[in-house]
Amino acid sequence: MGFSALAVAAELPLHYSSVNKNGDRFLCQQRKHGHIRYCKKPVSCNIKSNITAAATSGNNTATTGSTSSSSCGGKVLEIKEIRERCKKWLWKGQFSINYFVSCNSDSQSNPGPPLLLVHGFGASIPHWRRNIDTLAKNYTVYAIDLLGFGASDKPEGFSYTMEAWAQLILDFLDEVIQKPTVLIGNSVGSLACVIAASDSSQTLVRGLVLLNCSGGMNNKAIVDDWRIKLLLPLLWLIDFLLKQRAIASSIFERVKQRDTLRNILLSVYGNKESVDEDLVEIIRGPACDEGALDAFVSIVTGPPGPNPVTLMPGISIPILVLWGDQDPFTPIDGPVGKYFSSLPSQLSNVRLCMLEGVGHCPHDDKPDLVHDNLLPWLAHLAAS
Repeated sequence: MGFSALAVAAELPLHYSSVNKNGDRFLCQQRKHGHIRYCKKPVSCNIKSNITAAATSGNNTATTGSTSSSSCGGKVLEIKEIRERCKKWLWKGQFSINYFVSCNSDSQSNPGPPLLLVHGFGASIPHWRRNIDTLAKNYTVYAIDLLGFGASDKPEGFSYTMEAWAQLILDFLDEVIQKPTVLIGNSVGSLACVIAASDSSQTLVRGLVLLNCSGGMNNKAIVDDWRIKLLLPLLWLIDFLLKQRAIASSIFERVKQRDTLRNILLSVYGNKESVDEDLVEIIRGPACDEGALDAFVSIVTGPPGPNPVTLMPGISIPILVLWGDQDPFTPIDGPVGKYFSSLPSQLSNVRLCMLEGVGHCPHDDKPDLVHDNLLPWLAHLAAS
């Protein structure tokens, strides 16, 4: 789920102080150049009126809406329903990949692009349970379990890399969706989408939505932060210990206990009410599968992968960045957060909205706030 409760060892939840934008008196507090919208409350989900606002506001300036609460009105899908409706796709002729597709009569006739939801570390398709129904009212929505997660294969001895996940996404677009698609990712899922979109040979990525994008597959990627530099010896020690099977198994068993997962989730969600028993089960269930431990160790100890700082300038498609300001894993005052917050003033195709009181997984933390900013952007993209 973006941060995944299992990321306690993978990303070391450092509790940096969040940034206060002093937006108490306003719906949205604009930064100096008007490029970043700081959202404290949901804005209207009236798509028709917001298309006009989006079209006239320019790519870097976020649209504004009324102060009314969200009217997006999608239901929360049950985990059982999601699992029963999932399908299988064979990747590279050997790996079974779990995926989900949802659309209704309106979305089938809608000219808008399909959407592909890509979860983060330790999560899976049901982590989008609060979003799928809302998005499927106007779009065909796909969601995928990355290799090593959810109900997808967890092959023995596989070396997990960000590049492998990005290639999986591109192959899924080519073989299953077969249309230009908007990629919507959280955390490492966001980074996998960025890597996929940066492939100069691809033609099937129509747009990007990044929810608290990570800087790498693990924290070893963030070497320009003094806090990480201080922890590098500890990270190396953790890598060494996790390569000892007995130690790794002991750590993994402790991390996936329900109480441990619940406490970690509470520490990274701004809206504590979103941390329910279903969420705990979404993380814990697949962690009990055969191969889950090997995937965990490979991801934590493997190479961090390409840095988004080097990739983003080469991507010209429309990009929406949504960032929860209460994220302890990729804090807005950390190097990754600072970089993404600077992008709207550098790249005309990037729009950024800061989400107040939201943690590392905005789509599940405060879904209405995400929908109220995402849907107008998607509508404008479809109309352009």
